Amino acid sequence: MAGRIEDYALIGDMQTAALVCKDGTVDWLCLPRFDSHAIFAGLLGTEEHGFWRLGPAHTAGSEPPTADRRRYRGDSLVLESEWDTPRGTVRVIDFMPPRDGAPQLVRIVEGVSGRVPVRSALRMRFSYGWVVPWVHRVDSRTVAVAGPDSVWLDTEVDTFGKDLTTYADFTVAPGDRIAFTISWQPSHKEPPALPEPEAALEATEDFWREWVEHCTYHGPYRDAVVRSLITLKALTYAPTGGIVAAPTTSLPEEIGGVRNWDYRFTWLRDAAITLSSLLRTGYREEARAWREWLLRAVAGDPENLQIMYGIAGERELSEAELTWLPGYENSQPVRVGNGAAGQLQLDVYGEVTEALHLAHMTGLARNDYASVLQLKLINYLEEHWDEPDEGIWEVRGPRRHFVHSKVMAWVAVDRTVKLIESGEVDGPLDRWRDLRDEIHRDVCEKGYDAERNTFTQSYGSRELDASLLLIPQMGFLPPDDKRVIGTIEAIQRELSTSDGFVMRYPTAGEDAGVDGLEGDEGAFLACSFWLADDLAMIGRVDEARRLFEKLLGLRNDLGLLAEEWDPHHQRQVGNFPQAFSHVPLIDTALRLTASGAYGG
Repeated sequence: MAGRIEDYALIGDMQTAALVCKDGTVDWLCLPRFDSHAIFAGLLGTEEHGFWRLGPAHTAGSEPPTADRRRYRGDSLVLESEWDTPRGTVRVIDFMPPRDGAPQLVRIVEGVSGRVPVRSALRMRFSYGWVVPWVHRVDSRTVAVAGPDSVWLDTEVDTFGKDLTTYADFTVAPGDRIAFTISWQPSHKEPPALPEPEAALEATEDFWREWVEHCTYHGPYRDAVVRSLITLKALTYAPTGGIVAAPTTSLPEEIGGVRNWDYRFTWLRDAAITLSSLLRTGYREEARAWREWLLRAVAGDPENLQIMYGIAGERELSEAELTWLPGYENSQPVRVGNGAAGQLQLDVYGEVTEALHLAHMTGLARNDYASVLQLKLINYLEEHWDEPDEGIWEVRGPRRHFVHSKVMAWVAVDRTVKLIESGEVDGPLDRWRDLRDEIHRDVCEKGYDAERNTFTQSYGSRELDASLLLIPQMGFLPPDDKRVIGTIEAIQRELSTSDGFVMRYPTAGEDAGVDGLEGDEGAFLACSFWLADDLAMIGRVDEARRLFEKLLGLRNDLGLLAEEWDPHHQRQVGNFPQAFSHVPLIDTALRLTASGAYGG
């Protein structure tokens, strides 16, 4: 049985990622890319769908013991888990080397004290647990083959097969180090090179240490910020610069519910705000790579901008259900692909333009086509900004005139006006200044409820939406505007949980069914960070700090966050780890540090 979502650690090589549970089980790994089929899909099913457990041996029929301690080695993505057993202490080191050749997952067992019996149980199931591969020996190596894929296991200890699983039983004493490595290779090619686990470990630690040295944030929340930055880097697909929203699919927003989506793609919105956080903490190379990815993805067809693409810029992301998987804690359906790719979400024009604007303002070398793309996007918006859309939350109900979408359309025009005013490009300056003013008037007239002194989710609605918290952050209105303060206070009253966290929007009431889905969901962590940001902006800095530090307390023991928090069951829910949660953590830390609003 899979662990709780927060029981998992992330390891990865910036092309794919694995989730390792507290009991030493890898329950999720897609090879060779984030969006490839999983070879371990136990996270969304049972052990029959693939897993790799490595840790102290336990008696048949009993639950495997959970680690007594685990941590990342310094500022890296190298995981250490330790078990104290009656016979001694054993450590497992898990990591994926930044790729130079075949993708690898390396696991090193180290004896710490005593003599500890250890077991490795490896059950590979290709195609998300559907296909049982042909497992056989080639010289001293074990290989699993199915169709186009092969996975090679290398270790110095003896292995044996039983019940379609590959086992190894051995004992470690102090100073012993036993390595296991699996490597993926197309099945029609020659075997991958023999791994060098110890050299790979040293190189992996060096990579992360050197990367973190570029971080320009040195404030009081540095540990949390650096862990979030490492997580965002791990979600970046190095060959293209695309950034996945999360490395998982179908981890539910409500346990047992239907709100289960595939997040292994590049949302323009998520990637743009990730870029913003990376730029503001010193990571310009990632910003440059993402800008190049964007230009390739959109090239030739900016009028048909999609809200998301594949990690190499693919446009076709057809959604399907994997009916043989029972889902995480029986949360069905399990989906791959994402049908929201075809939606109209006008806010992405604003997020992309804001990211390009920030890249320009922080001195990223000019790219002429990026400026041309920005002008083309505004040409499109000029004709379509006043249309209804599906909005930031990808509703599957009817299109509406979402206020956040209009605000972000204003952002797109405003940043482009500023680009023209800087003299960098030519454009219809007066016309687009008028357009900017027109959108602003429209939002203030149609999206504001004067009786309640709050902006609303959509034109003509009385419901609220947490995305309204971005109004002051985007500069649409100043923080001290009474309408901004009224909106913040209304969201606190009507969308906050008893813990003070924020829901995205009501899933019951007048506009029940706005998203076209059954069931409920947890508090949305990004929205809760936005509230802390807004509270700091309007001068309620002590309140902002308390909320921020309460949110930090929701992270798991390794500093990782999923998409949402279930206030009833007091646990993380949604895909994990989630870029859209770690980005606003960084942003709020930067704002609180700048304001001096921190304890200690």
